[in-house]
Amino acid sequence: MSAPTSGTRPDDARRHNRTALLRRLHVDGPCTRATLATELGLNRSTIKAVVDGLAESGVVTEAVPTQRSGAGRPSLLVLPEPQSAVVLAVDIRVDQVAMAMVGIGGQILGRHSWNLHRTTRLPGEVITHVAESAQLLRDELAVTEQGIGVSVPGVVRRADGWIHEAPNLGWREVALGQRLTSVLGRPAQVGNDAELGALAEHVRGAARDAQDLVYLSADVGVGGGAIAGGRPLRGTGGYVGELGHMLVRPGGRDCFCGAQGCWETEVGEPALCRALGLPEDTPRGVLVAELRGLAATPGRSDLLLGEFSGWLAAGLVTIVNMLAPELVVLGDLFAALPTALVEKVRDDVQRRSLVSRAVGGTRIVMSPLGRDAKLVGAAELAFEPVLGTV
Repeated sequence: MSAPTSGTRPDDARRHNRTALLRRLHVDGPCTRATLATELGLNRSTIKAVVDGLAESGVVTEAVPTQRSGAGRPSLLVLPEPQSAVVLAVDIRVDQVAMAMVGIGGQILGRHSWNLHRTTRLPGEVITHVAESAQLLRDELAVTEQGIGVSVPGVVRRADGWIHEAPNLGWREVALGQRLTSVLGRPAQVGNDAELGALAEHVRGAARDAQDLVYLSADVGVGGGAIAGGRPLRGTGGYVGELGHMLVRPGGRDCFCGAQGCWETEVGEPALCRALGLPEDTPRGVLVAELRGLAATPGRSDLLLGEFSGWLAAGLVTIVNMLAPELVVLGDLFAALPTALVEKVRDDVQRRSLVSRAVGGTRIVMSPLGRDAKLVGAAELAFEPVLGTV
């Protein structure tokens, strides 16, 4: 981030520098004052003033690095104090809600989760349980969140957190942002789960160095989030990412969205269960264990998942041709697929995608964040405004 221009007022310049420094520590971790000066393009006296001010406020501390090299006095590291800025992250899934209090720097201070069933999946039930669990976390950790981020598997209007439709939850026209803000007592920002997965991978996962990427998430449904030129691709009104509902098989299976032949009917969790000869309501843990067992027998993997991998590659070819990402990150159940199958899909995409061949091959990798990706993304969504007010 560049230094403020010469016309900036002193107070605005100080606020800009403070926010830039905090974001650097939050995203990339502890470093020395000299490193901060170099990376932020500020002189040492300015860095000293900002760090000293943050230290006096208890937002950062300085410490001797645990690993020392060379002779002489080591440079002190500037570290963020996790509890000096805390956000509440909420990840609403079809089968579960996960919540965490997250401190600056991305440290998870405490978490809570519970399973959802058909009778407990109603918006009012979920909102009440979120409010109760948030208070339990506050009491247990003796912290109060300064921001709230929420991930939902549906079509979300980012301006106010209005859920137009979340088919796999059975939600339509739910004022989730407004209702959570009312019961939690502070503004709640709501985002599509796959978009927040992309944000998480870009900030803390496999895509930290990528400027153009697509994150694909497979759960009961399939969603996608994109980063273009280092910024989230959000579309009109924030409605974007329903890649699981592109038509791939005309006249195919009925989809939750009301259409037929959507991509998620061929590569979502129920499709994966069918391919493995399991009931469509097989528990997630059993399904993941079955997938991991296939890694030891590639031949069986090809036999059972050959058609599945074909549909996965077909959708990826379309996505790569349309968006031309340098990186595709596979999350949730996609990240549990056998490595050999993912390599086969990668080769198919390279062979069949005009864009992938033109750019020398789009990288396709599995998410290192696992099931926490959307929770991490929800926390980063909440931190965006918070870092400017610490």
